[in-house]
Amino acid sequence: MFVIITTTDPITGEHLHHLAHKPYVIEGTGRLAIKIYFESEETRSSYLKLYRDKKTGPPLNTITR
Repeated sequence: MFVIITTTDPITGEHLHHLAHKPYVIEGTGRLAIKIYFESEETRSSYLKLYRDKKTGPPLNTITR
């Protein structure tokens, strides 16, 4: 499986290093899946809340850690 990986927290705009201990979300599946890393659990929660508040919501197959 090929996954696109983003290492910039979409909430803070910070470029992240040492990803092994960072929280993340995987959006989508297969070749178009995107693994989004976050600076903290707080920014990951903010990201998820933004999508849960919209009618479209995140994809049903969102994986978090």
